[in-house]
Amino acid sequence: MNADTQSFFVTGAAGKLECALDLPKADPSGIVLIAHPHPLYGGTMSNKVVQMIARTFIALGYIAVRMNFRGVGASEGSHDFGNGETDDMAILLDHIKKQYPGLPVVLGGFSFGTYVQSRLQQKLATEGQPPERMVFVSATAGKWAVDSVPANTLLIHGELDEVVPLPDVFNWARPQDLSVVVVAGADHLFNHKLHHIRNIITTVFHH
Repeated sequence: MNADTQSFFVTGAAGKLECALDLPKADPSGIVLIAHPHPLYGGTMSNKVVQMIARTFIALGYIAVRMNFRGVGASEGSHDFGNGETDDMAILLDHIKKQYPGLPVVLGGFSFGTYVQSRLQQKLATEGQPPERMVFVSATAGKWAVDSVPANTLLIHGELDEVVPLPDVFNWARPQDLSVVVVAGADHLFNHKLHHIRNIITTVFHH
């Protein structure tokens, strides 16, 4: 992402997994773990939306951590339809929490990454260690079986999302009584609308 980004590997069931970590300028106030879009459609941890989420949280004082899913970049293995990816993200989170203990955790995801993070949230909640909050951009509700999420989850979606139509997100959010922040004129990739993601997250998380 920049010259200060720390690259490293963790080992999952399918082999080595390429990861990246960025530190805030001051003492960290939390950890944000961000999951990228679908690997079979060009998704990587260098995706512009993933980087925008990371940069925004770094500015808010969080440690930002990303991973290339199986078969992406220098990560070994092959796409596992969200199953192995969820396990891999749990391994990465455990690795970071051991390095930076005691910090609250935010799970962030974009597109397919929201499916993975919804599953990770369920896993963490079952273990009695739920994340502080979740941030989903272009949640793949209706396309993938995105699990239910906590009431304080921040959902950001484009009005003109051509991959996951807005009504599908409403239909998923309605039974959970969730709010959805809609960006007028934004498509699935938030082309020319990335600044809205930064502004919305900053407004919600700024203390």
